[in-house]
Amino acid sequence: MNDVIIVGGGPVGLLLAGELRLAGADPLVLEAADGAARRNRSFGLRGINGRTSQSLRMRGLTEAFSEAQSELSAVVRRLPGLMKGNRARGHFGGLPLVENEPEPNAAGGFILRQHVLEGILAEWATGLGVRIRASCEVVDVVQEDSEVRAVLADGGSEQAAYLVGCDGGRSVVRKRTGFAFPGTDATMTGRIAAAELADTGAVESSVHGRGGTVLVSTVPGEISTMEFDGGPEDRDAPMTAEEMQASIRRVSGVDATVTRLDGGIRFSDNTRQAATYRQGRVLLAGDAAHVHSPIGGQGLNLGLQDAMNLGWKLGLVARDRSPESLLDTYTAERHPVGTRILRNTRAQVALMRPGPQSEALREVLRETLEIPEAMRHFVALGNGTDIDYAPDSTHPLVGRFAPLPLVAEDGRAVLVTGSCDVRAAANGHRVRLVEAGSGPSLLVRPDGYVAWASTDGDPAGLTEALAWVVGS
Repeated sequence: MNDVIIVGGGPVGLLLAGELRLAGADPLVLEAADGAARRNRSFGLRGINGRTSQSLRMRGLTEAFSEAQSELSAVVRRLPGLMKGNRARGHFGGLPLVENEPEPNAAGGFILRQHVLEGILAEWATGLGVRIRASCEVVDVVQEDSEVRAVLADGGSEQAAYLVGCDGGRSVVRKRTGFAFPGTDATMTGRIAAAELADTGAVESSVHGRGGTVLVSTVPGEISTMEFDGGPEDRDAPMTAEEMQASIRRVSGVDATVTRLDGGIRFSDNTRQAATYRQGRVLLAGDAAHVHSPIGGQGLNLGLQDAMNLGWKLGLVARDRSPESLLDTYTAERHPVGTRILRNTRAQVALMRPGPQSEALREVLRETLEIPEAMRHFVALGNGTDIDYAPDSTHPLVGRFAPLPLVAEDGRAVLVTGSCDVRAAANGHRVRLVEAGSGPSLLVRPDGYVAWASTDGDPAGLTEALAWVVGS
């Protein structure tokens, strides 16, 4: 029997699989599509924000991401006004977020195609020994006392001690397991297509246009629009040149003609979140746990951070090194983060709407963003760098991301200390020691967050924190 089955081989499932493998578990990834199908869905660009970049740096992956972004930069034309060189930290409702004074240990983001991102993560995961089965559709999930079973479309099944649904916004795992998924319905329709116009200069890109958003110059060969029209009637119907042409004309006010369309996708701001991320032996991560508007590019990063948080915990539990109660901290820590993202993506939809009220709101926010502290707040919000998993802790560093760059390619927890007493208290535990000449002693979880800290080298509380972070 497998330790863990991961349903869905996208970025979240692949990162989770690698994290589980580093934690000593043996995961199996089941992906419904084949490689060609996934490549054909890779429209648009995917942004990796500051916090996710820091997490990937811990695993030694940022060099591969940097190389991929360099190749992409040769062909991608960034939208004027949203990118400010290496100080850019994304946008909020189309308003640029710029970090004039980067925080210590700050990491810049990356912009990649999704299939490139998946390729990097797949190579990393398989290099760790992760098993990935493509063209393997899961149609049902059955929980039993001591295992969970994934029922496959071909009539077969796979068993595991635990199963994680990373299978997207219309998750089969979530539906078949009965997770509540409350939220709000779509109010907008987005379209991205591989298309060409008869007159390539007839339509100019505009984030806040008269009828919505149209982008014709960000990615060569692609055109995207957003209309605030109540949401798509049928997201899965094949997109036609006539549909895309009509959308471009409505948004831009230009009588443009689409001469070629080689496929496209639709998206919306349907916004929902699972009431809990765990039911028994089944857990959710990524879009299976939460869906929202892609404006601001936070969904992918939210899912990747789910994977970082869950991986080491589920790995310990699956290998019987920690009690099942550790898995409850996954929902406790990540659900509030997801709730906040849903709130700010709803706010961004309101900012993007055409009309005098929204324009007035944007002007007020532009003025607000000129205040340095306000800009820092929005940069932290959009990049996940303000997350605090232990807001009531007596030490200000506990619950926050480690304030120093660490590389932990083996996925182990790290103890940073210059105290002999702290080192002695950690003796015999599965933790990597890093000598620190000055500063506080820190126990850093495998996902980079501080689990314990001591300013004066007193080891009080360290034994309990080690039991939680590294298990028995």
